[in-house]
Amino acid sequence: MASQNSRGVTLPWTSKSRDDGILARVSSTISQSPIVYHGKRVVSDAAFVTKKLLKSTGKAAWIAGTTFLILVVPLIIEMDREQQLNELEMQQASLLGTPSISHSSPPK
Repeated sequence: MASQNSRGVTLPWTSKSRDDGILARVSSTISQSPIVYHGKRVVSDAAFVTKKLLKSTGKAAWIAGTTFLILVVPLIIEMDREQQLNELEMQQASLLGTPSISHSSPPK
C-alpha cells in the first residue's frame, strides 16, 4: 500500500507501511460500529433516567421531611407533654394518699 511518486519509485517517508495504521483502522472501525453507537446511547439514556430519578427522589424526600417537621413533630411534643402531666398528677396523688383517677376501680 505504499504510494509511488511520479517516477514509480516508492518512498518510505511519504507513505505508511502495511503495519502502520492497522490499529488505527481497527479502532476506527470499532468506534464507528453500530454496536458501540447503541451502547453509548443506552449508557446516555441510563444516565439521563438516573439523573431524573435522583432529582425526583430528592424532591420527594424534601416534601416528606418538611411535612414530618410541620405535622408530626408538634404532635410528638404534645403527646410527651401530656404524658409528663399524667405522671406528675399520679405522683402528686400518691404523695397526698388519694387514689389515682386513672387506676381507680369502679365502686361495688
